Amino acid sequence: MNKPALATVFLVVMIDLLGFGIVLPLLPFYAKEFAASAVTIGLLYSVYSFMQLIFSPIWGSWSDRIGRRPIMLLSTFGAVIAYIIFGLAESVGVLFLSRIVAGMMGGNISTAQAYIADVTDSENRARGMGLIGAAFGIGFVIGPATATGLIHPAFHEFVASIGFTEFAEWMSTNRFALPGFFAAFLSFCSFLMVLFKLPETVDTTKERTGEFRRPSVFTPRFWRLLSEQKGQSARGFLIPLIVGFFLLSFGESSLYSAFPLFAESELGMTAEQVGVQFFYIGIIAVVVQGFLIKPLTNVFSEEKLFIAGNVMMVIGLGLIPFANSMLTLALFLGLMAAGKSLNTPTITSLISKEANDDNVGAVMGASQGLSGLGRMIGPTWGGALFAITFGLPFVATALIVSATIWIGFGLMKKSG
Repeated sequence: MNKPALATVFLVVMIDLLGFGIVLPLLPFYAKEFAASAVTIGLLYSVYSFMQLIFSPIWGSWSDRIGRRPIMLLSTFGAVIAYIIFGLAESVGVLFLSRIVAGMMGGNISTAQAYIADVTDSENRARGMGLIGAAFGIGFVIGPATATGLIHPAFHEFVASIGFTEFAEWMSTNRFALPGFFAAFLSFCSFLMVLFKLPETVDTTKERTGEFRRPSVFTPRFWRLLSEQKGQSARGFLIPLIVGFFLLSFGESSLYSAFPLFAESELGMTAEQVGVQFFYIGIIAVVVQGFLIKPLTNVFSEEKLFIAGNVMMVIGLGLIPFANSMLTLALFLGLMAAGKSLNTPTITSLISKEANDDNVGAVMGASQGLSGLGRMIGPTWGGALFAITFGLPFVATALIVSATIWIGFGLMKKSG
């Protein structure tokens, strides 16, 4: 296991995701400045995931052919451009452009996962993948807090008090510009780290067979090539695992719309209290994926941890509408978050082991693309079911996500 390379990938992804975490919670408020409707705001989120569905397999496939570094350089620099556009936006159309560019260039995560697969052995794969999850957790904990600080009037007053009066006035007038530019700066730091610190892991001179030359999830040939993958595990169980990854992302993202509505209407929670719960979920992700996944994989197989995580996630998700206080809600959310933090690194590790060595990037790109599709559908699903009755989005989603438990048992059976 190449620990320096792992540390570099972790820092690259974490710094990039800090920028993502800064911009994401500001998006609906920024769009409202241009009188955007709720539907338009929803589309701003969905268009990013749709672009990922199309482009993640493409960047993954290209990373197998031309190397991981060029694709990570492209994706981090693409994020710089997307965030600059975000900071300069003066209409909803320009905001859409920033989200489209960000989604198109969003090959960083899948390529980083392929890189981790390159530099880890079978025993340490889940631990390496857990670093990506921990980076997500840190990004979604620190990013929104940073965004709040950058747009807060108290920060503007502090800047004015130290002599930068004109800059403070500009920040007050253009509230969302500075967060966008700061996110661009963070992504540029990631770009420089890849450029100067990250070694290449792909032998680009190697002759390859069964390449994903037209890596589109909308073509039958793409799925046929996926079904033919038999990597280190030789189980031929890749497509069920990718479907499982889609379901897990769908289940988690359904919370984005349904959970705040439930917390406000049924428990009388404020926006700040809901934000604390999301902060709590992020902390669990950092602890489990950053620190606990290694000792757990030393004791239990990845397949068993995957099933355990799915069971915990389904139970926690299904119990949310039965919460009668913030304490019980935190308990159920914590169970769900711990389960998600167990099944995410294990399923990405298992997916990477199903891929042929020549196609790891394409396979990780496909899994991230389908995960993006789940994140695109989930919030709309959760909001629509909440309009029927408050408990329906959680119970119905838990029933759907329970299919991942049977995928896990199928995997165990395939493993003999």
